[in-house]
Amino acid sequence: MAHSIGGTKTSLMFNVTRRAPELIAPARPTPYEFKELSDIDDQDGLRFQIPVILFYRNEEKHSGRDPARVIKEAVAKALVLYYPFAGRLREKAGRKLVVECNGEGIMFIEADADVSLEDFGDALQPPFPRLEELVFDVPGSTDVLGTPLILIQVTRLKCGGFILALRLNHTMADAPGLVQFMNAVAELARGAQSPSIKPAWERHHLCARDPPRATCEHREYEEVADTKGTIIPLDDMVHKSFFFGPTEIAALKRFVPPHVKSSTFEILTACLWRCRTIALQPDPEEIVRIMCIFNARPLLNPPLPSGYYGNAFAFPVAISSASKLSNNPIGYALELVKKTKAAVSHEYMQSLADLMVLKGRPHFTVVRTFVVSDVTRAGFADLDYGWGLPAYGGPAKGGVGAIPGVASFYIPFKNGKGEKGIVIPLCLPSNAMEIFVKELNGLLSGNPEHPIGRSGSTTFISSSL
Repeated sequence: MAHSIGGTKTSLMFNVTRRAPELIAPARPTPYEFKELSDIDDQDGLRFQIPVILFYRNEEKHSGRDPARVIKEAVAKALVLYYPFAGRLREKAGRKLVVECNGEGIMFIEADADVSLEDFGDALQPPFPRLEELVFDVPGSTDVLGTPLILIQVTRLKCGGFILALRLNHTMADAPGLVQFMNAVAELARGAQSPSIKPAWERHHLCARDPPRATCEHREYEEVADTKGTIIPLDDMVHKSFFFGPTEIAALKRFVPPHVKSSTFEILTACLWRCRTIALQPDPEEIVRIMCIFNARPLLNPPLPSGYYGNAFAFPVAISSASKLSNNPIGYALELVKKTKAAVSHEYMQSLADLMVLKGRPHFTVVRTFVVSDVTRAGFADLDYGWGLPAYGGPAKGGVGAIPGVASFYIPFKNGKGEKGIVIPLCLPSNAMEIFVKELNGLLSGNPEHPIGRSGSTTFISSSL
């Protein structure tokens, strides 16, 4: 069943002692200049801070080396090349964001915790206990404008391991871009003279044409009034993670129609969208949306320069009434998900940049929306700062964003049995989470599918967890 038995002990209590936050500037002087973000970067839906976290075991060969000092020195060296990260965002006319490259630096926190890595449980996965202490939101540092663009906290554990947590202003980079920077730090921490990939700014590649002209349909940015109070309430939210290994994926793939080819991402997304919709119990005729964050780098022509670390993805959307999504077989949702991925092209990305300028950089639609982001190939799990690969590396929690509870991540994971698979953190109101778990386990165990009735209620045959 898809639940987190043997996962992180979310009730774990421990104390974290932090030193005063400090600013880490580039190790050498860097240019003072203003650099514009792209028209993909500065859209409203990316104006938030996103946390990632990595757990490292104690390596005997490195006993005596202080990970905080090693990483702090490597960050200062990396910022010489990645100097825009050491600047501050400003906003010009038309809500256009620019980086003032002033070398002020990123924020760094050194900390110690009276806990061992083993105390977190045999399988590290979100939600993590005391996350707010492991990536501390320093007062005054969380605004999008005029604050450090990256915050890093290194927390030493009593076992000799450590936790590296990072908070990124999402307008500056996407997951591949952030991993590129973090890998540069890792290479320098391991003794390299310079990073293997030289960063490229060149955000003009994803800026609007002159004059801008939106040539594609972008229903992901439709203005939809929340007339029925259907944005997820923030009180009584529950965070859970679900593991999908070979057994679970095989069970879900039984719902793929014989004539349809489906990737793991596609069938997982179709099933989760359907289960989540049923769990939230919308009116049958209400419109629901799935947005699949899609890395557009391979589709751009000419291609983005090697080392580009800005945001280069789209939010293609599929739309259905709640009743159609719930009453039809899984194949219905699957076809809709497949169409979202097929919509993205070079022209689509150019049209999207144009739309941002024409519409004032709007937020994507959040009413009855579920956003999924596949970071299984992003590379967080490959980041080695000299202590080997992380026991866990990836997003710190699900439900992040300017509108909490909307987004989930697909994270590469190895469970307590050593099985490789995908872990997906979800954030839902407590009653909806109970329904979601029953609905998902119904699919995994082969029980009949449970549609939304005309009254908006749901019937369940409970399955064992």
